[in-house]
Parts: sequence; structure tokens; C-alpha cells
Amino acid sequence: MSKKRVLITGAAGFLGSHLCDRFLKEGLHVIAMDNLITGDLKNIEHLFKREDFEFYHHDVSKFIHVPGKLDYILHFASPASPIDYLKIPIQTLKVGSLGTHNCLGLAKDKKARILVASTSEVYGDPLVHPQDEEYWGNVNPVGPRGVYDEAKRFQEAITMAYHTFHGVETRIIRIFNTYGPRMRLNDGRALPAFIGQALRGEDLTVFGDGSQTRSFCYVDDLVEGIYRLLMSDYASPLNVGNPVEITLKEFAEEVLKLTGTGSKIVYKPLPVDDPKQRRPNITKAQQILGWEPKVSREEGLKITYEYFKSLPKEELFKEAKEFYKQK
Repeated sequence: MSKKRVLITGAAGFLGSHLCDRFLKEGLHVIAMDNLITGDLKNIEHLFKREDFEFYHHDVSKFIHVPGKLDYILHFASPASPIDYLKIPIQTLKVGSLGTHNCLGLAKDKKARILVASTSEVYGDPLVHPQDEEYWGNVNPVGPRGVYDEAKRFQEAITMAYHTFHGVETRIIRIFNTYGPRMRLNDGRALPAFIGQALRGEDLTVFGDGSQTRSFCYVDDLVEGIYRLLMSDYASPLNVGNPVEITLKEFAEEVLKLTGTGSKIVYKPLPVDDPKQRRPNITKAQQILGWEPKVSREEGLKITYEYFKSLPKEELFKEAKEFYKQK
């Protein structure tokens, strides 16, 4: 019996690369696709020698052709950090709209089940806390974050339209802050930014007064939730994240303690439309998938810190230069 085949878009990115690992482990043939605009081949180079893995350097915003049968599609192609989507806003909008449309058309043609990666950013700066799937969000469509937020909201809408109108088997996951090895050190998100600054002996930059909250989910937990949702029969959007909430000031203090650096915390003005609270209500994931996170923040942070610490020093400082050039 031939192996089931899965297409993973955004496969050279942080989450995409971990999904490649997981689906190979599950015995599937993995077809990875990425245009490398934010992804990095080093995340998947350990897979290139495998016969059950193939890579296409391709932009999913253009027509997608994959020969042969497809059982599953996981659409994870998208810039996912403020630094990226502020630098490449048009590409961000295109991959969320045209890219999603192309993936859904492929799923329809191949009769494949498709899971699309949405985000907690569809809730914007929320007026409801914690955020559950019935909340429609508080998003500024023309603000600096609008290119990402609205691309993801459109992505959910077209995915549900393909499900209801064409009968395509669709799944929508709303991902909350996730971290772990293979994150880019300086992509503008708090966790890698704090660790990168600590490793370079710099002060840790907290925006605003640090009272805004985040909830951090370790990548292995998230991948388990993604796998369970794909294999379920649930078609509506589903939150997957860690409901343990922490302020960014407290989180910066945790990083300082973990790294043992003599750095201080410095405060800068809060970016426009930055969410003040972020915590998922995961009741549905618990009930429908039997899923909840297992890895504590203390354990996950140690693993992630060790990964960043193992990077060559020139990479640590090169990434920092790139980050400050873009700001």
C-alpha cells in the first residue's frame, strides 16, 4: 500500500519544519514547499537525503502544481512576525489571499483534506479575555498590523466558503504565541528577541510598561494539536495555545534569570495596535481533540535557550544587525 502524501507550505519556516518532522515520523510522504522569503533551508536540510521527502522552491501565491495524489495539505506559508509583515506587506496579503485560494483549489482538485494556519491575531487587540472562538475580534484593517490580521481573517472566510460551497474537507487552527528551536533570533517577537539580546549582553527591550500579556506554547505541544485537528472531523476555527498567561515584564525577568546575564530591562514606546492581552480559551480543543499543552514554560524555555546558545556567534550578531536595519 502506497504511503499517504502531505503537502506542507511554508515548510522551511519555524513551524513548517517541525511539521515536516512530525509527518515523516507518522509515516507519510512529505512534499515541502517554500519560496524562502522568510524560511531557511537549514531548518529542513536534515531531511533532504530521505526518499519520503521532497522540496519545491515555489511561491504559493502563484499557480501550484503537484503531480500525483495528495491526501492532506497544511497551509503554513506566511510571514508571521511584525518585522516581516511590516517589511513585506503586499506579499503578506497575497499569501493569505491568493496563496490560500490556490491551496484550496488544489485541495478541491485532489480531494485532499486541508488545514490552514490562522492566528490569534484575528482577534486583534481583544475586548474579550480570554479569547474564545466565538469572539469576532477588534482589528484595525488599515493599521500597520492590518496586512497580517486581515489576510488571516480573509483566509478563514475563503476556507469556510470552500468547505460549505464546494464540500472541501477543511480545518482552521488559530495559533497563539508559539516558541522553540528553529525560531529566528530577531524576528520582532518577544521570546527570541529577549534571548538574543541576553546572549549578546544587551539590555532587554520591553515595549510599553510591560503589563501587556502573552501566553507561550512550546512547539511540540502545538504540533500535536495541529496533528489531532487535521485527523479530526471538526471544520470550524479552533484555538490551540497555552492558556498560562504572563506579562512581558515578568517574562523578560524570567529570561534574565535563565540566562544569568547582567543585562537590565529598558522600556520603549508601545507599537501601534499592539495587543494588550493574549490568552486562548482552549475548552474546545480539550473537549474535541483531547488536547492540552504538556510542556511547562520553564522546560520549554531551557530547550529554546540551549538551541539559541548553540548558534554560531557570527549568526547571533548578523541577525541582530539585520533586525536593527529593518526597524
